Amino acid sequence: MLYELRIYHIHPGKMQAINDRFSNHTLRIFAKHGIKVIDFWEDINPEHNRLYYVLEFADKEAREAAFSAFQSDPEWQKVKSDSEKDGPIVEKLESIFLKRVPYFTRG
Repeated sequence: MLYELRIYHIHPGKMQAINDRFSNHTLRIFAKHGIKVIDFWEDINPEHNRLYYVLEFADKEAREAAFSAFQSDPEWQKVKSDSEKDGPIVEKLESIFLKRVPYFTRG
């Protein structure tokens, strides 16, 4: 399995907008394209304006195919455009690919 940790650095004042977009639209569109979300977190320091989540894929090829389909989805394109009519929400995106270590099992 391949895991992707995504860290969104959110523009000041836009944290509610990104949470609303994920809650109302993005998670459903992810599911439509086979993008499996493992977990979501928000930074406890509100000054940091960061959102974190982990995705799970069979492999890098599955990840690329799923994100290609997601990004070209007309529904997603409209949601993104509508939600950013007052300016971008995400200032910076970090994407880190991970694999499990053999000596630890989640309990």
